[in-house]
Amino acid sequence: MDAAQRVPAILSFVQTADRGSFASAARALGISPAAVSKNVANLEAALGVRLLNRTTRSQRLTREGEAFLERARVAIEALEAAVDAVAAQRAEVSGTIRISCANNFGLTYLMPLVPGLRARYPALELEIDFDDRQVDIIAEGYDIALRGGHNADSSLVSRQIAVLQTVLVASPGYLATHGVPVRVRDLARHQLISIRFLSGQVSPWNFTRPDGPPLAYRPEQPVLTVSSPFAAIDAAARGIGIAQAGLPHAWELIRDGKLKVLLPHVHQAGSRTLAIQFPHRALAAPRVRAAVDYLAEGFAANEAFNITRDELGPYYA
Repeated sequence: MDAAQRVPAILSFVQTADRGSFASAARALGISPAAVSKNVANLEAALGVRLLNRTTRSQRLTREGEAFLERARVAIEALEAAVDAVAAQRAEVSGTIRISCANNFGLTYLMPLVPGLRARYPALELEIDFDDRQVDIIAEGYDIALRGGHNADSSLVSRQIAVLQTVLVASPGYLATHGVPVRVRDLARHQLISIRFLSGQVSPWNFTRPDGPPLAYRPEQPVLTVSSPFAAIDAAARGIGIAQAGLPHAWELIRDGKLKVLLPHVHQAGSRTLAIQFPHRALAAPRVRAAVDYLAEGFAANEAFNITRDELGPYYA
């Protein structure tokens, strides 16, 4: 297999691995499914190994296919970088960017960045879906997703924005009426606000223990259960009870004295991250990379994503 055949064959294989079928890969590459299938078969023949196990309903990477995919991405990324280095100064960033983002997060943090993004790249058109479900970025045709958690998908690049440390909070008015809890067991006599995600999972409150493993505490008989972390923060600020909140989301209310931080020395912060995710560089157009860079810069400049629990001493109850 010469170079003229090798590059289309590798691209066909990478797209098939990422998109799950010859048909989807063909649409992305602008060729026929038969051509994609032939390219992959020729690549396997040239390498002397099977890269994909195929059935009538699905395709799955072999162990050799997984290893080759990892190296193929490096090669394609190098080619992309070479093209970008020459074309970046002349290329106009234009086209449509499809973004998936959780509703409250998008309204609070993403939308304030949109005017600046449009001003820098006026030829960009944005489509933003505010949806709290976990989307399949590639299968559903998104260019960018903003999400929390840990990225285990090798077809995506994950650019971390912040660590989503959590805090326990309540309003000064609530604490004046009900008292300040000083031990974990004190929470049993307080009004608690629970978060139950759309998946049905209840968000636990984790605490350290001097004589054993961490305690995963789930509020029993909470006075309020909500599916949105932002709603829990709002409820706490209104004096309804105690809530666990992501520090970036609660920071403005903490800073302004509308919420106080509780049990800071035993409450565990957690290690969830907030990230911008997008298809691997081999699939990312210049407009995507430009938008990702701009959004990352904007989030990095936001005070809420830079505050840490170590700086919260003045805000303890």
